[in-house]
Amino acid sequence: MVVLVNLLYFDSNGIIKNGGDLMAESNADKKGILLETGTNEFEIVEFSIGKVNYGINVAKVREVITRVPVTAMPQVHPYVDGLFTLRGRVMPLVNLPRCLNVQGTEEPKNIIVTEINNYNIGFLVDNVSRIHRISWKDMETAPEVGGNSRVVGVIKMKDKMVLLLDFETIIAEINPEINAKLTTVEEVEADVKAKRTNMQVVVAEDSPMLRDLLVTTLHQAGYRYIRDFRNGQDAWEYLQKLTKKDISIEEQVKVIVSDIEMPKMDGHRLLKLVREDSVLKNVPVVLFSSLINEEMRRKGKELGANGQISKPEINQLIDLLDQLVFNSNTGRN
Repeated sequence: MVVLVNLLYFDSNGIIKNGGDLMAESNADKKGILLETGTNEFEIVEFSIGKVNYGINVAKVREVITRVPVTAMPQVHPYVDGLFTLRGRVMPLVNLPRCLNVQGTEEPKNIIVTEINNYNIGFLVDNVSRIHRISWKDMETAPEVGGNSRVVGVIKMKDKMVLLLDFETIIAEINPEINAKLTTVEEVEADVKAKRTNMQVVVAEDSPMLRDLLVTTLHQAGYRYIRDFRNGQDAWEYLQKLTKKDISIEEQVKVIVSDIEMPKMDGHRLLKLVREDSVLKNVPVVLFSSLINEEMRRKGKELGANGQISKPEINQLIDLLDQLVFNSNTGRN
């Protein structure tokens, strides 16, 4: 059983401190600093493994605790040390140094407890240090250095670099059900599939694995014409080029599907720019993200999202695309 003294909190400067009773206050503070909607800024929790600094979006973090006892489980994924309990909830603990194949310290200090894709899981790390406010435009897309890289972005700071990790892919490797949900498409009548054939879809997704799975699955569902981009900035530049053509925008793009968390420009900022553009403003936009929760749903609704689907529910996404494209339903939710 985890007691409150094991909990940690971040002070007003974003620096981690001890003191369990202040964790609830910290959570409220973090929600407050999740920034105005559509500003293209976000908060990261910085942590270290060995001498390397990493980051995770605050929106994915439920809390940070000191290391607790773990119950080993037989025949679990190699990345998983076992199970631990947090206030009555049992969840797996991923040994992140082992997952990344990097050398950490002999005694990792902290566990980052996350909620991603409606899945609670802890990540064992050497040390959690502080929270930073970052602009997505200051984060560069990670260079291609191998097919198994877990890094999706690089944040350059004055005295160091912080690597933003692809936690969705790590969880998908551990929990095959996620990939199954993202790649299993419900069968439909031939006429429905035929209608999808000529519907142009723009996709913005930063995770290479998830982007490939999403595009492949949409192709299987009958959506043949898909332009995919690895961040909101690239998608926005493409959309801007479409507005300058002597063809109606409705003939060039029927719907935009965007992740929220992306380098250079996030999905909320992309949505905001689309809604403010005189040509693009009526194009349906669907947010498809592991960050969809009550707070994020409220933000997306304020910005004018036509739908918000939590990964990996691909069939819910396809059903919504059919409604928006076939029924000209531009209602926002």
